[in-house]
Amino acid sequence: MALTLTIRDEVLGGAAPYEWTLELPNERTTVREIIRGRVYQEVQDHNRKQEPTFRGLVQPEEAELTLNGWKLKTPRQLDWKKQFERAIEAFEQNRILLLIDDQQAEGLDEELELKSGASVTFLRLTPLVGG
Repeated sequence: MALTLTIRDEVLGGAAPYEWTLELPNERTTVREIIRGRVYQEVQDHNRKQEPTFRGLVQPEEAELTLNGWKLKTPRQLDWKKQFERAIEAFEQNRILLLIDDQQAEGLDEELELKSGASVTFLRLTPLVGG
């Protein structure tokens, strides 16, 4: 049975949260599959619209962070598999945290039983400047 999740993007100490919905094929899933579904959808949406700014989880190559996403130096089609690899790396390096109904997800292959309407927050941590 299909599962509809509420996705919420937040940046610690950053801009206002951004929310949208994501549909997955099953209620039983993993953190990896949630990330995969999210990245696939956002890249497909970007490629269809061909806007100069990509509103996504992780930074594409040759892009810079702006208030509303990642500005591409030259508008182009993005490869969802490359973006997925970058997102997995960001999760593994704790640059992105996932909160599922306010509980932090621990591992990529963590089995989850979710109900439609569950909330998944992607919290992007920004490195401290200076040091």
